[in-house]
Amino acid sequence: MVAEADRIAAEHVEVMTSEPRRWLDRLKNYGALFLDPETNVSYGDEVIGTNQPCRPRVRARYTGGLWVGKFFKTCIYWEIKTPEASAVVGEYCSRLCAIERFRGHKEQADLRVRRYGRKNAAE
Repeated sequence: MVAEADRIAAEHVEVMTSEPRRWLDRLKNYGALFLDPETNVSYGDEVIGTNQPCRPRVRARYTGGLWVGKFFKTCIYWEIKTPEASAVVGEYCSRLCAIERFRGHKEQADLRVRRYGRKNAAE
């Protein structure tokens, strides 16, 4: 699985296993890595990190997320440790996605707000 993921070198990789950090040191070619079901692509694109435009089609083999050190290969990852934190981030993410009309990203955030939060997702 690691070899295939590194061969594909996707812009976004989501790891949803019982031990997601086990894969952190093993995966090498990705634009952004998301660990656990509490973390997701829309959070990374909108709220919790640098917006990492990494062009698709294997470019993650030689490039990573956008930042001042862009001249060096760097891989970035996010990990939200608790369901409660995911719900809080999800509320912000949902609002931003609604403004930007990113419906798919908004639904990722809303799903976590519904699953882990105590209130409804933003309309």
